[in-house]
Amino acid sequence: MGRGRPGGPRPAAVQGTGGSSAVSKCSAAARGYIQDRFLQLLVGRRRRRRAPLVHRGYYIRARAIDHCVGDFLLKTQSHPKTQIVSLGAGFDSLYFRLKDVGLLHRTVVYEVDFPYVACQKAALIKRTKELSALVGDTEGEGLGVITFSGEDYKLLGVDLSELSELKRALEEAGLDNEIPTLFMAEVVLTYMENSRSDALIQWAAEHFSQACFLLYEQMHPEDPFGHVMQQHFSQLNSALNSLAQYPDCEAQQRRFFEKGWTECSIMDMNDFFTCCTPEDEQQRVQALEPFDEYEEWHLKCSHYFVLTASKGMEPSWTPLLSNMTAPHHDGPVRISGSITAAVCAMHSEISGLRRYGHRSVLIKPNVILTTGGFGEEDGHHCRMRNFHVLIKHADYWKAGYVKKENPHKRWDERLYHTVSCLSDSLAVVVGGRTSPSSAGLGMLWLKFPETFNASEPDDITVELVSLQPAAEPAALRWRHSTTEVIFKGKKPEKSRNGCRYVEV
Repeated sequence: MGRGRPGGPRPAAVQGTGGSSAVSKCSAAARGYIQDRFLQLLVGRRRRRRAPLVHRGYYIRARAIDHCVGDFLLKTQSHPKTQIVSLGAGFDSLYFRLKDVGLLHRTVVYEVDFPYVACQKAALIKRTKELSALVGDTEGEGLGVITFSGEDYKLLGVDLSELSELKRALEEAGLDNEIPTLFMAEVVLTYMENSRSDALIQWAAEHFSQACFLLYEQMHPEDPFGHVMQQHFSQLNSALNSLAQYPDCEAQQRRFFEKGWTECSIMDMNDFFTCCTPEDEQQRVQALEPFDEYEEWHLKCSHYFVLTASKGMEPSWTPLLSNMTAPHHDGPVRISGSITAAVCAMHSEISGLRRYGHRSVLIKPNVILTTGGFGEEDGHHCRMRNFHVLIKHADYWKAGYVKKENPHKRWDERLYHTVSCLSDSLAVVVGGRTSPSSAGLGMLWLKFPETFNASEPDDITVELVSLQPAAEPAALRWRHSTTEVIFKGKKPEKSRNGCRYVEV
């Protein structure tokens, strides 16, 4: 979800993430997640179809930004003049959307980004009639750091990490420090050195009498998802510098209070979607395209936050608090019982178990077979191709080796299936899927020896056998449960090529 912004040690790499972000937003708009007809004009031919999970990420980001910006304009409509300063604006369409629906009668928008990005955007606006018509009469051809200037729109080419240059450019463009001003930064400050981003936050609080700040960034670098997130941006030469010093909501909130802001609210994107997004809007998004990657969606949302801060505003600007709705609950949660759990002793670090959407089944006493799911394999995050087995030795668990009896028979990398062990040598795999838009997968037998090979006690051989097609239609499903039923004290008979089952 990162948008490239000024202040990092590798400006070209940071600028590049801005283009990628615009393409992702354009893809989300094309699928109906966000209403923005200007994105395609700003993106041009750089269009790509993104995955549903990416669409949802950019949707909730855009929803949060629009929610807070709209609240600022609403709460300040009694003022004769207001202004918005978009830090690291890239190819964002905010100004054009607001102008198009008549929300900028009293507001001037200042956009700031690297000189190269600002010049690109200025040239794009000039040659696109629909964009230039909204800006209206321009004030000159753009001199110095002001690459484009209209009555209510100023586009500046400045490196945000150079605060003295930023202050000089904004003053030259006409920024007024005595009227309500909203500063906004979407995944911007994190690319800067902390000392420089802190200085910018403090300057905005000290220099403007009525100031608001809107920040959207990453957090929680310490868990596995956070490690992968940091690795991703590091590979793009756009390291997330703020995470070490400001790793969570509490640290970010403390940061703004220490830099002079008197009000500060913050929430992760799970809370924003639940508490600040109307239920009918949530249902609309659910219906846009097939999606069932909820675990990854919630995990991703827990690693991004939206923060609003203000100083000198009457009344206080708290868009994340005033619009909250309590989640619906059918009644109080009651504890029905408890179980005792303990951490399993491991002989050594066991790889291959960090996954979700998989199934683990006890196939023999002290032997656990894990199949499918999504996780890390051979250094990549993917649908898991290999089986995994855990074998208990005395008082610890150890990873064994799984041999495929028929290596040519391909495991179809399924998620959200079930595995039911029917005997010491047989298990049945039901359903699952490879992607939300694919049909459910058919049934498989997993066959394994009744006893271990004494010479290779840590190895287990598994044979994959497809069931006859006649048994498959009822099993085309995922996120289900499968139960072996004993009827009148007897298990159902198994046919030669399948098993009997009853749908309920």
